[in-house]
Amino acid sequence: MKIKELKQKKWFSIATNMYVLVLTVFFIWMLFFDTNSFLIHLELKKENNKLEKTKEYLQNEIVKDKIIIEKLSDTDELKKFAREEYYLKRKNEEIYLIEYQDSLKTDQDE
Repeated sequence: MKIKELKQKKWFSIATNMYVLVLTVFFIWMLFFDTNSFLIHLELKKENNKLEKTKEYLQNEIVKDKIIIEKLSDTDELKKFAREEYYLKRKNEEIYLIEYQDSLKTDQDE
């Protein structure tokens, strides 16, 4: 195919139109190379979704902690919590920590 025949084709005249060329370069630039490109928007959207999930998880944790704080306003519950979590004791009291056999077997197997 010669250049004269190629220039007579309709698609060639449309593709070589200055406006089409400029718009094509502009769209390619905006999609891939610009600081606000489409790829960066996708990456930011993924990060935003991840942060939303983290926010939801932390809000659930706050609700759980508020329930625990509400329980600990009672002195008996506070004493129970201190004994179970921090192994606190009264005077003349002894604490025995019991380890189950399953945890001992797994430690010996390794």
